Amino acid sequence: MQGFTVVVPARNEAELLPATLAGLSRSAHAGPVVVVDDGSTDATAALASAGGASVLTLTRSRGKAAAVMAGVEHATREGLRGEAGVLLLDADVGGSVEGLEPVMAAVAAGECDLAIARYVARGATGGHGLVVGLARRGIASRTGFTAGVPLSGIRAMTWPAWEAVSPLARGWGVETGMTIDALRAGMRVAEVETTMTHRATGAGLRAQVHRGRQYVDVHRALWARRPARRLPAR
Repeated sequence: MQGFTVVVPARNEAELLPATLAGLSRSAHAGPVVVVDDGSTDATAALASAGGASVLTLTRSRGKAAAVMAGVEHATREGLRGEAGVLLLDADVGGSVEGLEPVMAAVAAGECDLAIARYVARGATGGHGLVVGLARRGIASRTGFTAGVPLSGIRAMTWPAWEAVSPLARGWGVETGMTIDALRAGMRVAEVETTMTHRATGAGLRAQVHRGRQYVDVHRALWARRPARRLPAR
């Protein structure tokens, strides 16, 4: 199949998923679309099917990394692997998904093996940049690469790059671990400017709990990829 296999992990994303899929259907580079319903309690699965996606429903939430892995496995099993590679896409980008083309084009043109979308947060973030700072410093200390958007979940990559970053770091550490693993495997990683927008986490209690989970998962991903200790010379 031509284009990229698009994997969209989604949990209770009925509000914005239809617009995301509608915009994606007009993409020149997108191929088959797999929406992984990660234990949603709303109409996410039904709307994904109505939007033309192949739907994989998980009966309980397994987290982002597990949902992405399950989506790629589903695509392989069902013969939905696009020739260009795989695109990981957040469900909540809505109509701004039409600004995605430069990300896929960078990989399709051979400019890089892993392209990461730079986007604009939509709404008040309510955070202090602690998780972003942790991820950025951790990636830089392990690879020398300074990431502008270390937690961007919108990523296109070749199949060899996917193999290099699999299995993914657990939970919300997936992006941090992916960047480090790709660079250590010799893959070319680039951040690509887009006009896309992404829903900000917010400032309420639920948002703060989410950030706490992110921080823990990013720290775990970094710890698992810490530089090897050098033994003292004899």
